[in-house]
Amino acid sequence: MKIKHNLVKLVFLAFFLNSSIVNSYGQDPLQKEFQPFSMTLEEVVAQMKPYDGPNSDEQVETSTVLGKLMCGYQGWFRAPGDGSGEGWVHWGRRREFNPKMLTIDYWPDTRELTDEEKYPTEFKHADGSTAYVFSSMNKKTVVRHFEWMKEAGIHGVFLQRFINGTEPARKLYGYTKVLENVREGANTHGRSWALMYDMTSVGNAERALRLFKTDWKRLIDNMKLGKDPNDKAYQHHNGKPLLAIWGLFENREGMPEFYNEIIDFVKNDPVYGGFSVMIGGENHWRYGESEQYEILREAIKKADIISPWTVGRYRSPERAAEFINRMHEPDIEWCKEHNIDFLPVVFPGFSWHNLKGDPPLDQIPRLDGQFLWRQIYENLQVGAQMIYVAMFDEVDEGTALFKVHPDPPVGESLFLNYKGLPADYYMWLVGKAQEALQNKLEVKETPPERPGLR
Repeated sequence: MKIKHNLVKLVFLAFFLNSSIVNSYGQDPLQKEFQPFSMTLEEVVAQMKPYDGPNSDEQVETSTVLGKLMCGYQGWFRAPGDGSGEGWVHWGRRREFNPKMLTIDYWPDTRELTDEEKYPTEFKHADGSTAYVFSSMNKKTVVRHFEWMKEAGIHGVFLQRFINGTEPARKLYGYTKVLENVREGANTHGRSWALMYDMTSVGNAERALRLFKTDWKRLIDNMKLGKDPNDKAYQHHNGKPLLAIWGLFENREGMPEFYNEIIDFVKNDPVYGGFSVMIGGENHWRYGESEQYEILREAIKKADIISPWTVGRYRSPERAAEFINRMHEPDIEWCKEHNIDFLPVVFPGFSWHNLKGDPPLDQIPRLDGQFLWRQIYENLQVGAQMIYVAMFDEVDEGTALFKVHPDPPVGESLFLNYKGLPADYYMWLVGKAQEALQNKLEVKETPPERPGLR
């Protein structure tokens, strides 16, 4: 009886300790401790180093983007306790994440993640269990994303680096840590990566030049970006490391002038040049008639690749086909005349109901992959030799390719899922597009059939 009594006491004690962690303190056992950011700008810059991590024995070919499929990688997700000092970023608003401060329409699939990669939220699944998300600051998760890319056959990514995030020490630390994570993920799993500056909300050309040149010099001086012999995964084009700069729009103050100057700098500066340049911009670049468009086209003629942004420009497979034939076919002909390569953008669908409020959920339906595949098919038909997919990890606007949870949280908030398709379906589908670019797959108007699916 004494042994039985002691056993009951031990069971009760274990239950009490476990429940006290969760209930008395109101925290999940996986809760990470939030710590305010305290590093100075000089300390952040001092930590920027060349690559010294692992390299894969099966590295993809990185000399050209021709024949390659690249995805956008935002890397902008933050969570309390991830070291960023930011709190909830790109999950909710004003560093809060709850049904009233929600900005995502898909819930990431964290079932494969380890405990150290999971960040608990206020949201619950139908069975009452805590719904977790990830942080792009967590190297293990980012490296895992590149493992998924390898399994799917995705060539690589353009990592977004937001120009407004390069000035405050806290933001610079976060974006540089994500850069390090992506660099290691690509090298570990034999994928490729290249940097893409996003010039959104930069203000004016003078500020853009100051921010860009300051950050660019740090990356070259401290991290040997694009020229580090240990970073075998960095993507090249036309015999040089590739830099992408996104945001060339005629109606953005000073941007055409900025691009004319910055392309010369990145390509020709004796210390900080030597790069090929990809420009991401608007769809009307080829035929706009204002003086600003003339300046814009002069900038594009200096670049190596032009990539017009198409997300949201059409909302059905039929409209995608019409747009691509009307716009991209003459775009490609213009590019051939000026010895520039053309990188079309495709996207799987679109939804930003929780981010914006008014638009309906599932605003541009995926149609089980038909919408994405029709864009791929039509671009290949008009002569595209490379493809950019927006985006690998974009759950804010519902364009994510990576695994999302089949059973997202329940309650007052509404979420989408992949409607019974495997969690890796969209990664698998763009992997097939990579095969098509390399003439390893016969391309038809409808998506290829995946073994095991009805």
